[in-house]
Order: sequence, then C-alpha cells, then structure tokens
Amino acid sequence: MHFRIAILFVMAGFLCQAQDMIPLPQQYEKNEGQLKVPGEVSVSASDEFAELIPGFIESARKFDVRVKERRKKGFIRLVRNSELTEAEEYRLHVGRKAIVVEAGAAPGCFYGLQSALQLIRNAGKGGWIACAEINDRPRYAWRGVMLDESRYFLGMDEVKTLLDLMAFQKLNKFHWHLTDVPGWRIEIKQYPLLATVGGKGNQSDPNAPVGYYTQAEIKEIVDYAGKRFIEVIPEIDMPGHATSAVRAYPEFSGGGSEKYPDFTFNPGKDGTYGFLTNVLKEVKDLFPSRYIHIGGDEVHFGNKQWKDLPEVKKLMQEQGLNSLVELERYFLNRMADSIQSMGKTVIGWDEVVAAGLSGSNTVAMWWRHDKPDLLKEALRKGYEVILTPRIPFYFDFVQHETHMQGRLWPGGIYVPIEAVYQFTDTVFTAENPEWAGQVKGIQANMWTDRIHSREGTQYLLYPRLSALAETAWTNENRKDKDDFLSRMEPMMTVYKKKGLYFFDYRNPSGTPEVK
Repeated sequence: MHFRIAILFVMAGFLCQAQDMIPLPQQYEKNEGQLKVPGEVSVSASDEFAELIPGFIESARKFDVRVKERRKKGFIRLVRNSELTEAEEYRLHVGRKAIVVEAGAAPGCFYGLQSALQLIRNAGKGGWIACAEINDRPRYAWRGVMLDESRYFLGMDEVKTLLDLMAFQKLNKFHWHLTDVPGWRIEIKQYPLLATVGGKGNQSDPNAPVGYYTQAEIKEIVDYAGKRFIEVIPEIDMPGHATSAVRAYPEFSGGGSEKYPDFTFNPGKDGTYGFLTNVLKEVKDLFPSRYIHIGGDEVHFGNKQWKDLPEVKKLMQEQGLNSLVELERYFLNRMADSIQSMGKTVIGWDEVVAAGLSGSNTVAMWWRHDKPDLLKEALRKGYEVILTPRIPFYFDFVQHETHMQGRLWPGGIYVPIEAVYQFTDTVFTAENPEWAGQVKGIQANMWTDRIHSREGTQYLLYPRLSALAETAWTNENRKDKDDFLSRMEPMMTVYKKKGLYFFDYRNPSGTPEVK
C-alpha cells in the first residue's frame, strides 16, 4: 500500500527530494518511505542550537512556511554532532516522522535548516518528502554577491530581500559597494557632508534626491545579515572613484581628467590620509567583518592632474617616486597600513597585486577575465584570491542575445544563466595544483551603471543568483546543467511569489526587458 501511494505521489509531482534543491547537496541517498508535511511545522533543538530557532521561524514565514517552536521532538530536530568538524558542514536525515539536522557548529546547522526549508516549501502543506540521507558541505568558503548602491541607491527593503534569497541558497558574503563617483551612501559622523552632499544623485540623474544609510540602518542590515550567517564587507573606494567624496570635501581632491573630473583623492596631502583613516575607523566600528575593501582600481582614469599639484611633486621627490603609478602604489600601501593597524584585512581589485601590498594581509579580487596572467601573478605571489571575472560574474552584462539594457563584451558576448553555472576555476589552477588552496571562492558583482530602477536590478540579478549559488557550493563532479535547469522550477516560483521582476530564461520573449 505504501509503495502504491509513493508511486502516485511521484507521478503527480508531489514527492519532494534533493532534485528540488538549490544548491544540490554533495551527497544524497534516497531511502524507502515518505514524510508528510504538516500544516504547521514545529522545530526543536539541543541547547547549542536553540538560538537559531527564532531566526528560522522568521525566515520560514518569508518563504510561505508556518513554523512554531517545540521543546522536544519537533518535525525538524536540530542536533549537535561533534564528528562534523567543518563549520559549514551538516547532515540531514529525512525519516518517516521527522527531519533531523546534525551539525558541529551553528553555520552548518543553519545551512541544514535551509535545505529542510526548501524541501518543506517545495513539497507544500500536506505534501510528501522522500526519505533520504544528505551529507553536505560547501565547495568554497567565499560565496559572494556584490551590490553597487553608489550608482543606484536601492534602500533597505531591497537589500534585505537579497539577503533572504542569498541565505536561502547558502550564499554567505555580501560585498557592499557604498562609495563611488555618483554617490556616497554611508553616514560618517565626523564628516556629515559625505552623506548629505555626496549622497545626492545617481548614475543617470545627478539631481536625484539624497540617498544614504544612517549608521543605525547600517547596523540593522549588518545584524540582519549576521542572523543569516552572511558576512557584510564594506567597500570604500580609493584613491580613484572618489568624486562623491571630494564633492563634499573638495580640499581632498586630487583632480581628474576631462572625462572623469575630480576622480581622485589628493595623494600629496597628509590631510587626505588622516581624513580617510578617520572615515575607515567609523566603518570599522560598524562592520564586524574581518575585511575592508578599498577598491584600488582604474586610478589612471583620472590621475592626470596629480603631476601638476605642488604637494604631489614634493611628496614624489621626498619618497623617490618616479611615476604616477609608483605614487598610486605608495598611496595604497599607506592606506593598507592604516587598515591593518585596525586589525582588518585589506581586499582590493586585482590592481593591488601590482601595488605590492602584503600578500599575508591582502586578498585580491580578480576581475579582468581577459587577463588571466594577472590571476596567475597573484597566485604566484601567494595572495588569497576571490574569482569575480567580468565574464561570467558581472551581472550588469545582458543575459540574452536580444537584450539591449546592459553590457556586451566585444564580439557580442553576453552572460546567460548557463554561463554562470558552467564556470570552473580548474582552467586557472591546473598549472599548479597548490594554487587551488589560495582560491577563497567566487563572487558575482551587481554593478548598477546601466540600471535606473529597482526592477532593473532584479531583472539582472534573478535567476542568475541561483546559478551562482550552486556553482559556489556544489562540487564540479556533481554539477549538470540540464539537471540544474530542471531543478530551477521551484526556485522560479519563489522568485515569482516574492513579487520580483526577473528574467524568465525559459520564455525569453515573454519577459519584457526593463527600459
């Protein structure tokens, strides 16, 4: 009788199993039997994991699952297992009466809960989950998303939605690009004009209303992310991409170029370093992350006026600097020393490798996909590296050949969901197998240069976020593009129920592009 019921549920599509999960777990073994989902799910925990229950109840409601706490023998049971020694590792047992999540630490338990939540949500109230054993751990420690709010300010609600969907799919690093040319988006109490003057405008409208996060709002988002085991890494751009900052405090401007006026900070003034150090001290107190990102890229866009500044000429003579490139490196090393003295680790774009920053306290983000030698140089020099190449991890690139809003690489190259999913790092680390240990992980960057609305951001982020999640979590020998796309059906339903404006790759002509 039970066998006949199981067959009926499989035929009707109600039997939920690992094939409905994103990202796919590393090991899945189906057992006989099914577990029925009750109308309201209860959760119980051993003492070590009890603190996770309130956050899980809150998160589950956001995904249409009603959850209540129970002291013992809940429908979901959280158990500490000291044999699981990796922080993000978990085991999940789906039995005929309950789901048991085992982990050695809170992050692993949290990810086990996300797997349980996906199975329950996809099965639905009164639905059935296949009995199974799951053993799971991430491929990469760094599974990141960068959001650029300098160029287009989105606000707290949109950020929290992104954090919810990141956690649901086991992404764990939120890189927050808060300062750049169009706008400064973080309150600094010692320099209030950074927000109130520097926060005016966006990429498409320099007269857009002021938009920035107060320090109280920053703390709220950092706390919100922390409860979802997401680390928030702030980026304060320097010495280039400084236009919004020097608009507020022009005494620190190093000038720019015809195309990029007031693009840089002035590297010849001691006051510039004091100003930025004071800014970073407040940033450090707001973000518990061990990292601060300082940008460090594309300085040549607007450093042409440096050579004409008398204080710069004096500094170059005193320090024996023979070129503007050497001056740029001097600036970056000096600011890196300030960050390191605060007990933080520097992250920069791959330009920081040439600047000679300490490999023991600097992480490089390789972004220039057309320059693999830069990645190899970073690895040879011993840097830890995060892979974030423009192709396929810049999500401002269009995702279909018919799209017009967004970037195309020369030759008409675009970034469909399949390209995100099929990315591999083995082509870069094959030369030296030891380099694989220096790759911390991967990250997608949601730049907003060509975005003029909340819907535009969503259209480019989703559903490619899901492909990123599985590429970051699941080992390559487990990945299969066609299988992934079939498992995307429940996640597409999630995006739809969230009210997001996403690109439906299944029907490209049916989802109008945001103008």
